[in-house]
Amino acid sequence: MPDMSGVEPARAARLERVKRMRASHSYWAVLATIFVTFFLAALLPDTRWALSLIVLVQTATLLVVIWTAGFAMTERAVPFTIATASGVAAVINIFWQGEALTAALGLAAGVLTVTIAVVIAMGAVAQNEVNSRSVAGAICVYMLFGMLFMFLYGVLAGLGHGQFFAQGTDGTRALRFYFSYVTLATLGYGDYTPAGNLGHALAVLEALIGQLYLVTVVAVVVTRLGRPGRKMLGREEESENA
Repeated sequence: MPDMSGVEPARAARLERVKRMRASHSYWAVLATIFVTFFLAALLPDTRWALSLIVLVQTATLLVVIWTAGFAMTERAVPFTIATASGVAAVINIFWQGEALTAALGLAAGVLTVTIAVVIAMGAVAQNEVNSRSVAGAICVYMLFGMLFMFLYGVLAGLGHGQFFAQGTDGTRALRFYFSYVTLATLGYGDYTPAGNLGHALAVLEALIGQLYLVTVVAVVVTRLGRPGRKMLGREEESENA
């Protein structure tokens, strides 16, 4: 029978190493890469090569997030596969362009956005404490909500029979970017409004997510910032009273 005595200590040592790795990596670098995508989406023309560039930056962002989260090899498999497939599709789209590939790349951009947000959330929760990295992670996810809805609006504009906006246009990526973040922040300028019921529903959902996320997740993270010792003190007092 094989000797299993060294398995648990080895596993504990590996978990401790991963924990130290997660604690040493900063989500502020991730936020910087997200802002690169933010400005590319806002400023680049609505062309296929621009979409390829945005997806490539998102791919790099996902790789940075995987490293920052300190994922083990088994945890990296799915997000790394998504990053690789999206990056390859973006490069192919630069040299060989087609309607089907462009549509697939738009879908890949949305999947990348969701994957980045999930990996950030998992990595932040795995730290098991609230610190400045947690705040940066929460801000990253908030920024990603706007990008996700921008891509969703683009899908509706591409697949819908009528114009997406009531003003008689599907809008460019930059315009949908503007509309998404204005909606997320509930500014309500009113210069552009969705025309269809599904567009209305998505816009309302985005506004609700934007407000609820700020008053729940971000508020809780900020209020608990710098208070790990108080929680530990409470546990010690409970053990003494027992």
